[in-house]
This record gives sequence, structure tokens and C-alpha cells, in this order.
Amino acid sequence: MTSACKSIIDYCFNELNIKRIEIRTATENQKSQAIPQKLGFKNEGLIRSSELLYDRYVDHYVYGLLNEDYNGLI
Repeated sequence: MTSACKSIIDYCFNELNIKRIEIRTATENQKSQAIPQKLGFKNEGLIRSSELLYDRYVDHYVYGLLNEDYNGLI
């Protein structure tokens, strides 16, 4: 999954010249959180009751990555 995300990020930043990419993950899903962390995203905050999932609302972490920060990681 991480390599697929990296390919999409490369395309968005280098071909489409997008300024910012955001990833949201459920706060209880540590495997999903590992992906943006490995890719250099910064945890920018918490969105409470962000999604109705299996009959209950779950909180999300928001991870963000700016084009200039990503190009500095390459």
C-alpha cells in the first residue's frame, strides 16, 4: 500500500503540481496511520466523530504533506 501511495503522491506533486495532499485515518487504525508516517506526512490534528462506521462514529487523524516538503524528502 505504501508504494502505491508513493506513486500517486509523486504523480500529484510532480505532474499535476498540487500544493497539498491530505490523508485521514481512523484513530484506532494503527496500520493505516503507519502509511502517512512512512511517507513524511505530518499529523496535523484530530477530527472528532468524522465518520459513521459500523453503527458508531469514529475520530480521524489528519495528516498533511506540502509539495515543497515532499520534494525536500526525495
